[in-house]
Amino acid sequence: MSSSGGLSRRRGAGGGGGDGESGYSSPVSSSGLTGGNLRRSSTDGKVAADPRDLQMEDENKTQPKLTLMEEVLLLGLKDKQGYLSFWNDNISYTLRGCILMELAFRNRIAMVKDPNRRKYPLADRYIEVISEKLTGEVLLDEALKMINSTQERMSVGQWIDLMSGETWNVMKIGFQLKQVRERLAKGLVDKGVLRTEKRNFLIFDMATHPVTDSAVKEEVVKRACTTLISRGGNSSPTLAERESPVAYQQLRTVAMVCAAYAANVLENALMYLNHEMRERAYTKVDELLSDYSQFPFGSGASKNEVAGKDLQMEVVAAVLNVFTKMDSIL
Repeated sequence: MSSSGGLSRRRGAGGGGGDGESGYSSPVSSSGLTGGNLRRSSTDGKVAADPRDLQMEDENKTQPKLTLMEEVLLLGLKDKQGYLSFWNDNISYTLRGCILMELAFRNRIAMVKDPNRRKYPLADRYIEVISEKLTGEVLLDEALKMINSTQERMSVGQWIDLMSGETWNVMKIGFQLKQVRERLAKGLVDKGVLRTEKRNFLIFDMATHPVTDSAVKEEVVKRACTTLISRGGNSSPTLAERESPVAYQQLRTVAMVCAAYAANVLENALMYLNHEMRERAYTKVDELLSDYSQFPFGSGASKNEVAGKDLQMEVVAAVLNVFTKMDSIL
């Protein structure tokens, strides 16, 4: 289960709240609605669709039901009890990295296009916003606006640290994303995957979120296990992945299992496997981290999904590179 190199866990600076979610505004003028081609006809009373809404609908068709953060959190939750292990201190840090990967998958952020960036380690390369369009996911939109609001360029490693609240710089405390786990759990409640209950822990009450739709979690577990115990190469997508409309489906699954490994929740997906298959799975995830935590991706990685998206996928590789330095996988 340990990766080579004797690396210590990356810890550094950061923290911040960011803006709340807000939509775009379309002020009404006397001639109709501005911002796109939305206008009301005085003769037939029909309203044309806003092109931005149509673009959002088209994009949503290629997005999965759950974000990377939600899948990792779901793997960590106890099905009936509805809470994470009290001893897991890695998941919060990992979830911030998943936010950056999800924004990269949705083509919102990318590495700054500078040839000189290759002189620096992946985690130390600067990122920037390439699209300000909101995703509809509150945490993603909050992080997106936060990254876009600062004039100071910062690296992947810095942003993960800042959003995790690990900083001594009081000027950057405002970058911390707070209550990420609870907000993700409430998002899963809204999606019908979890429900909310109150549970008494002797001296205090706590909101818990047991699994309601077990089929959703079973699909995540099955996808993780299939990826890790398959005897084929990393570049061979499953039939379901080939037929799926979801963008970067295979790469998303790799990112999910690597993040779950770093967050110390992957064992929950592998608990039903026998000893030999678990050992094979842990060997495979080490190989995946090795292949995908460098850029260009290693020899075992699929190149088909990333064509033309190098700067975005470089962010994914940088986040996974940060994960290799966490003490949970040493």
